[in-house]
Amino acid sequence: MTIAFLFIALFVLLFLSVPIAVSLGLSGALTILLFSHDSVRSLAIKLFETSEHYTLLAIPFFLLSGAFMTSGGVARRLIDFANACVGHFRGGLPIASVMACVLFAALSGSSPATVAAVGSVVIAGMVRSGYTQSFATGIVCNAGTLGILIPPSIVMVVYGAATETSVGKLFMAGVVPGLMLGLLLMIAIYIIARIKKMPALPRVPLRETLVLARKSFWGLMLIVIILGGIYTGMFTPTEAAAVAAVYAAFVALVVYRDISWRECPGVVLEAAKLSIVLMFIIANAMLFAHVLTTEQIPQAITAWVVDQQFSPIAFLLVVNVILLVAGSFMEPSAIILILAPILFPIAMQLGIDPVHLGIIMVVNMEIGMLTPPTGLNLFVASAVTGQPLTAVIRASSPWLLLLISFLLLITYVPFISLGLPELLGM
Repeated sequence: MTIAFLFIALFVLLFLSVPIAVSLGLSGALTILLFSHDSVRSLAIKLFETSEHYTLLAIPFFLLSGAFMTSGGVARRLIDFANACVGHFRGGLPIASVMACVLFAALSGSSPATVAAVGSVVIAGMVRSGYTQSFATGIVCNAGTLGILIPPSIVMVVYGAATETSVGKLFMAGVVPGLMLGLLLMIAIYIIARIKKMPALPRVPLRETLVLARKSFWGLMLIVIILGGIYTGMFTPTEAAAVAAVYAAFVALVVYRDISWRECPGVVLEAAKLSIVLMFIIANAMLFAHVLTTEQIPQAITAWVVDQQFSPIAFLLVVNVILLVAGSFMEPSAIILILAPILFPIAMQLGIDPVHLGIIMVVNMEIGMLTPPTGLNLFVASAVTGQPLTAVIRASSPWLLLLISFLLLITYVPFISLGLPELLGM
């Protein structure tokens, strides 16, 4: 009865267009009031504890870092460098767009930010070069999902906080899958370009390529600082986020000077607004997860799954279906915080590595970014290109088959995710 009321209340509130954060908090509070012996005061205590969660402190810092990188000319320099490297292949400009998304994803930690920063530059460029706007939009929409798979990833930070899994290990586990997905997208574009005889850019001389590499050096160094610092133990992921924010501000204000000191408060304010919205959702999702835990709902579901004698293969298949459906209707961080406490103990019981489960959930969230009605990348691409949302959905849909195939590969070949952390002895 308690389980039924909790989830029915949540979905009724969402159906009534109540904001997702309020729906999560209110459904949890009503459940405690009506069915639980726990005190409502526990919700206030939990809300306060969430604000003190050290791991979650990384989120506003990564958002601030991404804001400086997006507002400055880092994205444009990365795109120029990517064009110089691969633009001379058939379909070189779309391939370079994917490469730019890979590089920018390693700076921002956010899929919508990656789509906005790269898409605002490359989509118009591809159209001018003879590609259809639909093709260009579909590529950037899908490649932009790498923002939450290639570290640093805000969604990985949320999963780490929800399950007490090492965020550093999650970051390293996302490197190979992220690069693999980027490479798969590039190969698919190259094959299509050969078949349809798409244009290629003139080859850029080596000297000019080196000049463009030097110009993008300061942006690329942020990747080295974050991952190198975490791997060497120089600082934790949260400290890495703080270092990234300071470094991104230094690059944008002092090195590249794309942002004036007068514009700096505006950039900080935008990052703060986004941080507040996201942290409010996370806080209410943690209240919801608190109710799940106090009512021992995860334990009950775990016992039921064990009784059904599900194999790890069958369990992971069910997990993917649930996450794909949830990703179409809810924000990734909220999904992680609601479902991770339920799925995590079951996965442990079945011998599934928590880091592997985390990467599976992140890849599912990537696909959720592209599925209506709430796919964030779709809305960002629509705003960037001025196309109707329906046109953006049609443009990105053909690429979903590739992402779903990649999801199955990640799900059933754990070595792809776990190989690098094990090699590094993490």
